[in-house]
Amino acid sequence: MTYIPLQVSPLFHEILDRLEHSTDNLFITGRAGTGKSTLLRLFAASTRKKTVIVAPTGVAALQAGGQTIHSFFGFPPHLFGQNEVKKSRYAKLYQRIDVLVIDEISMVRADLLDRIDLCLRINRGNQQPFGGVQVVFFGDLFQLPPVVTRDEVGILQSWGYETPYFFSAGVLRWPFAWQKIELQEVYRQQEKRFLRLLEDIRTNEADEDTLAELNERVDPEAQPGSFSLILAARNYKVDMINQGYLDALPGPELVYSASITGKFNASVYPTDALLRLRHGAQVMFIRNDPEGAFVNGTLGVITSLSSDHVTVALPREGQEPKELTVNRISWEIIRYGLPPDQQGALLREVVGTFEQLPLRLAWAVTIHKSQGQTFDKVILDLSGGLFEHGQLYVALSRCRTLEGISLRQEIRPQDIRVDMRVVDFYLEK
Repeated sequence: MTYIPLQVSPLFHEILDRLEHSTDNLFITGRAGTGKSTLLRLFAASTRKKTVIVAPTGVAALQAGGQTIHSFFGFPPHLFGQNEVKKSRYAKLYQRIDVLVIDEISMVRADLLDRIDLCLRINRGNQQPFGGVQVVFFGDLFQLPPVVTRDEVGILQSWGYETPYFFSAGVLRWPFAWQKIELQEVYRQQEKRFLRLLEDIRTNEADEDTLAELNERVDPEAQPGSFSLILAARNYKVDMINQGYLDALPGPELVYSASITGKFNASVYPTDALLRLRHGAQVMFIRNDPEGAFVNGTLGVITSLSSDHVTVALPREGQEPKELTVNRISWEIIRYGLPPDQQGALLREVVGTFEQLPLRLAWAVTIHKSQGQTFDKVILDLSGGLFEHGQLYVALSRCRTLEGISLRQEIRPQDIRVDMRVVDFYLEK
C-alpha cells in the first residue's frame, strides 16, 4: 500500500483532529485504495490518547501493529456466550484505555463485538456502551466478510442476530451514537471508467455491458513475469504456480531460514520460514520501506543471492530496472500492558519476533494475501470459481488501470458475490 502524505487530503487532517480532540465513535470506511490503512497508521503514530489497536486475525493485527481481539480480551477461540465474559486480571489495563481501534471490522462478527462491549463494561465498572471507551472501526464491508460456519449461522440466529456483520451487534442498537465516514478519493486508480466498473462490481450493479467490457481483457495464454503476477482464489494453485516457475529456473537454489523468537504463531508468518530463492525469481515485497525504496506489493526480480542478503531489480517506468540490496527485517508480535507505575502511556511489549527477508515468491499470489496491495499488471485466474463475498472486487481493484488487467477466463455473473445486506447497511447508515 502506498503511503499517502497528509497534505494530499484535507479530510485526513479533519478526521485526525476529530479523533484526537473528541470522543466521537466512528466507522471509517471507503473503497479499496482510499487510504484507510494509511489513516490508521497516521493516527497511531500521532495520537496522545491511550490507544489500543486490535484486529480479528493474527495477520491483520500484524499489519496494523496491534494485537488480536481474542488475545487482548482473553476470549476463547470458539463461539461463546455472554455468560463466559468475566472480570479479568487485566481489568486495570482495560480501565486505562481512551480509544479502542478495531481494524478489518468487516471480519468481526456481531456477537464478538457484543462480547467486547460486555468485557469493557464489566472490567471498567461502567455500564455505558464499551464501558465508556471511544471506539473507532476501520474497514470496508464489501471486502472480506466474517467467517461463520454452518453450525454457527443457526446459533447466531437463535441469539437474535439478523446478520453476522458487526452492524447487527446489540450494542450498536443502544442509545449509542456513532457515525460512518466514507473516504471517497481513490489514490490507487485514476481512470473514471475503471472506477465506475469497480463500483458496479462492489455494489452488485454490474450489468451485461459491465461484464462485456471487463471480458474484453480475456487472454487465456497470459503468463506472469516482467513484473506482472497471477491472482488466484486458492492457496494450492498459487503454491503450484510459484513452485513450477521456481523449478524451471537454472542455477542453484538458496534457502533463507527465518529467525523466530518468543510467541509467533506459524499461522501468521508474513512469509515462508524457509524461503527458497533462485537467480531470476520474481518476488514481492511484503513491507513498506521507511526510506521509500519499495512498498508492500512492489514486484522485483532476484539478480544475485548471498548468504545473508539478496539483490532485487525493481521496475522503473521508461528506464532500466534499479537494483536494490535487501537485508532481513523483523516483524513483531506485541501485547499491550501497563507501565510499572501504572501511569502514562500504555506499554507495547514485544512477545515474539520473526526475522526474514521481506519477500515472497510472486509469480502468483492469493486474492486474500493481495489485500491492501497495488500492482501495475495482474492476471486473474478464476478457475474453480470464487467462494467469498467481495472476492472479485478485491482482485480487480488491486490493479492501477483497466489496461493492466488480463483474465484467464471470462467473468461470469455468479463470480460477482455481493451480500445485499451490506449494500442496504451502507444506504441506511
